Amino acid sequence: MPQAHPVGLHADVNKMPLRDRFLSLVPIEGFETRYASEISQETFFGFPLAAIVSAEENLRSSQVPSIAYFSMEYGLSATTYNAMTRTGPISPKNESESHRVFSNLRAMDYYLVVEAAHRLDLPIYSGGLGVLAGDTLKSASDRGVSLVAVGILWNEGYFHQNFWFKDGQMPQADEWDPATYPGLIPLSVQVAIELKKETVHLRLWKYMVYSVDRTHVVPLVLLDSNVESNSPSARVLTSQLYRSDNAHWKLMQRTILGIGGMKALAALDYRIERFHLNEGHAALASLEWAKGRTDAPIEEDPKAPFVYTCHTPVAAGHDRFPLILIQEMLGSEACRWLSRFGQDVEDEKLINFTLLAMNTSRQMNAVSKKHTEITRLQFPHIRDRIHSITNGVHLPTWISQPVASVLDRFTERIGDWRRQPESLRNVQSLVSDSDFRRGIWDAHQTNKQLLCQLLKRWNIQPHAFTLAWARRIAAYKRPSLILHDVERLLAIARKVGPIQLLVAGKAHPNDDLGFTHINEMLSAIDGLESHRDDVRVVMLENYDTYIAKLLVSSVDVWLNTPLPPFEASGTSGMKAIANGVLQLSTLDGWMVEAAQQPVGWIFGWQHKIEEPIDERNLRLTQDAASLYEVLEEVVGLYYQTHIGDRVVLESEWVTRMITAIAAASVFNTDRMVAQYETNIWGLRPVLP
Repeated sequence: MPQAHPVGLHADVNKMPLRDRFLSLVPIEGFETRYASEISQETFFGFPLAAIVSAEENLRSSQVPSIAYFSMEYGLSATTYNAMTRTGPISPKNESESHRVFSNLRAMDYYLVVEAAHRLDLPIYSGGLGVLAGDTLKSASDRGVSLVAVGILWNEGYFHQNFWFKDGQMPQADEWDPATYPGLIPLSVQVAIELKKETVHLRLWKYMVYSVDRTHVVPLVLLDSNVESNSPSARVLTSQLYRSDNAHWKLMQRTILGIGGMKALAALDYRIERFHLNEGHAALASLEWAKGRTDAPIEEDPKAPFVYTCHTPVAAGHDRFPLILIQEMLGSEACRWLSRFGQDVEDEKLINFTLLAMNTSRQMNAVSKKHTEITRLQFPHIRDRIHSITNGVHLPTWISQPVASVLDRFTERIGDWRRQPESLRNVQSLVSDSDFRRGIWDAHQTNKQLLCQLLKRWNIQPHAFTLAWARRIAAYKRPSLILHDVERLLAIARKVGPIQLLVAGKAHPNDDLGFTHINEMLSAIDGLESHRDDVRVVMLENYDTYIAKLLVSSVDVWLNTPLPPFEASGTSGMKAIANGVLQLSTLDGWMVEAAQQPVGWIFGWQHKIEEPIDERNLRLTQDAASLYEVLEEVVGLYYQTHIGDRVVLESEWVTRMITAIAAASVFNTDRMVAQYETNIWGLRPVLP
């Protein structure tokens, strides 16, 4: 498709030097003094500059259909994917700290830290939702979609986590330096949100998300209120992700994302055909779009541009704000419009942002087939408009190098899995190939050795059965389930073989139930100190994408314990199966679909669609008993497969590993974005 000229440029724009074209499209604040050495005539922080120019021109073209994707958080790490380079110095604040450990080898915990490799992480995410958003951008870029993402530049990230026995999780500010992060640039463009009591000014930043072959780019626009023209209270609005100690602060952050995001797109002269709301945080975007229009239902307007993805069946996941607060901030006209489309069904004095997003979107989707069933039950008046598009992961990011090398050796039989992730289904045809079985097992053991090296001071062993629970800590995810009955866990280890358990995750600082689970885990781990030869437990602070990639590729089993049906999808297990790591899971979220293939084992209570849902009844005792029963079988099969230094390659364990990798052909963001193109956006990509 021929490239369109951006608005405002003359016809011979293609005759301009490439960097001049770039700067005409991406005006950088302080370019000559701070960024000229990072952006050459051909490269942008070491990556092709032409890809950015093409993407920016497409976003301004009336001939190229474009998407704007709004999300409160994005998980994008320069260590795990497409690491840009910087010639100038990088602030030490941007280099992730070593991780401390809480374990049942307490003598080591007091004096040692995990010395992780040098790495950079863009700290504008909290967990799975953000990592999914980041993976979505990567796959959109891989597929050549003309898309711009909108988010917030969180000056203090989420929070820095510390574990203290008896005190649990102790959060601290996690400061970093955007000005020296490779690939992140401030624009000379600002926008303003005029509220009833003040005007909030927003600086715009950009980060470029390249495709795996670096031929295409998705720009990420980040909004920052930390500018001198703002009041002191406004400057800190974008300081911390998901700060929720008062409703005013939460509403202001959502106003910045929704209304500020729409203003930013207009200021950048982007021509957008679909605005995709990833969760309801940006629901106020429709209010900005609707200014001057009638109050007819947007979903009935054939030109309505909004689509929406709902990620949660949990009540706490639906934002609700008092009308009186919205009146004080946005005014009476906004209240009337929001009441029409977002009035809460249980309290007319509240605006429900989930309902607002649903009622102002032409299309919407839940994030797994099970979640679609639950969402249709919760919102029966729009059930026919709720599509099912299961989440995925970006395979080039999450498949480890040792596993990727094995897949590359068998390219002729598998296909180009990086460009065509669906070709991984051909891995199943290699299930009887002894060379492939040996390759996958050895790749896994290489990954496991890396884990053992990282945790060598805690005596983590490569031949011992190892499982991990790592994700956001919340009550319905039941993080302490594996430690519910430590005597039963010890009995399995003594009967069948040693068990190594790795745990990681953050609870929101205001989540009291999450704190309770952390305290329970710390107490249980401390109580196992004299039994560390049977069960070794290591709990890592500050779970991030670096630790996630290490764990999902190196443990033997990935543990998933949510109370059905409250896990909308879950994606950590998808990262694990792509590396041949087997699942031990309840039947919830994506596992309802994956359970049709032997990618692991299912345990616990199973929800029937006609049954009422109650997230207060965690069913800990009965599901823990089921977990231990299945775990004993799993540990037994492992030690029948891995006998000392010898592996039984014919084992069912290795067969399941191969089946798991083949299943990754479905559970990936390339397939997910393709479904968005057809079912939600209704657009086609720029590239073939």
